[in-house]
Amino acid sequence: MTVTAFAAETEERFALARQVADAVLFEGYVLYPYRASAAKNRLRWQFGVLVPPAWGAECEEHDFQHTECLMEPRTGATLSVEVRFLHARRRTVQRVRPDGGFDTVAELDLDDRVLVPWDEGIEERVEVIAPVDELLGDGVTHAFRLPAREDTAPVLDAAGRTVGRLLRRREEISGTVRLSARELDGPYRTLRLTAVVENTSDWTPPEGHGADREAALPHSLVATHLLMALSAGSFLSMTDPPEWAKGAVAACRNLHTWPVLAGEPGRADLVLSSPIILEDHPAIAPESPGALYDATEIDEILALRTAALTDEEKREARGTDERAAAVIELADSMPAEVLERLHGAVRSLREVTRPGPAAPTDGFPDEYGVGRPDTPWWDPASDAGFDPAQDRVVVDGRPVGRGSRVELHPGLRRTDAQDIFLRGRTATVEAVLHDVDGGVHLAVTVEGDPGADIRREQGRFLYFQPDEVTPLEGGV
Repeated sequence: MTVTAFAAETEERFALARQVADAVLFEGYVLYPYRASAAKNRLRWQFGVLVPPAWGAECEEHDFQHTECLMEPRTGATLSVEVRFLHARRRTVQRVRPDGGFDTVAELDLDDRVLVPWDEGIEERVEVIAPVDELLGDGVTHAFRLPAREDTAPVLDAAGRTVGRLLRRREEISGTVRLSARELDGPYRTLRLTAVVENTSDWTPPEGHGADREAALPHSLVATHLLMALSAGSFLSMTDPPEWAKGAVAACRNLHTWPVLAGEPGRADLVLSSPIILEDHPAIAPESPGALYDATEIDEILALRTAALTDEEKREARGTDERAAAVIELADSMPAEVLERLHGAVRSLREVTRPGPAAPTDGFPDEYGVGRPDTPWWDPASDAGFDPAQDRVVVDGRPVGRGSRVELHPGLRRTDAQDIFLRGRTATVEAVLHDVDGGVHLAVTVEGDPGADIRREQGRFLYFQPDEVTPLEGGV
């Protein structure tokens, strides 16, 4: 076994996969409203936390991940493995004293931010490269150790004067990566690859603090996941394996993690084993403006809510973490066109539709740049024959138009749950509309609706067909 930097080609493949793996690494890192004081951010690090063995045994958290998947390596292939995780770095805030010393404080209030104690996540990587043939039998084991570190950074005010410092400390972390493989029976050379990542720290809880998760986290591997790549050969999909391999895939054991194909679409030579269950070849939506970290939230809603935070909330968020500060900056500076594209996309249509007819070369483009044919698909001249405010339609032998009072009887067809709620309610007709297919629609406002004036002002009505209303006495 050798441990060294990856070859350029391998590094390039990993770099592509890391675009998705970064989402695993930082998922839920800091939650909206991105302030350390928010209740949501007081219990952190939820995914892939490998705790010290002495602590996890009591508290039902795990000190290892166990990945198994199938691969078909070619002769002479090597396996490159990258273990990624966050190392919690505990940050303490200190204020400078007149004598030049420092006092630890609960917060340090600056013009643009409020600095508070916080656990920062530092990305760590452990790389292992091994020929596949060496994985057979007992396999290979790679132990790693990250020593404790402590450093300080001065805090300056707007005038450049030192007003405090940040004291940061990382605790020692040690772990082991164990890789092994076993050939399976069958017509093809297929191997079951086993990759185990363990936290082997000898840290023990302080006396009387056996259940203190906060004390254990600096000694834990957080958001742990694996990237594994073959130099020659391929992995089999664990969610959609070929028929002949389904039994072997079902026999694989995956504990606290799940492997999927990753990297360049269409290739199967790289696997991401993640504590968050993903599909094969997961990808970041191209509409995403950047990392927002808050698990399961929708980018559009999150961006709008973040931009609506008060100035004081944004000051605290900026002082909480550099990544939180970046989210505030992203939300505040997001162009309208970027925000608009978060409204949604229908990707499936791109897959099932075929190229349509060639766009007309004549005509003028509309505001979206789409060519507008000289001949519209309806006769514009026919619009002149209709007037929604004056038109009438005969219902039960009586003319019904703007100002008429009607009782609503939504039919079974075209009816949804909200229509049913209005059955039997009285309404005022606001307009009579004709569509290009010859259908007639009555725009109405429901009597007693406190928002009726707003609907009239905005032209947003409820619509029923003539056979869904009964004319009433009164009205115009």
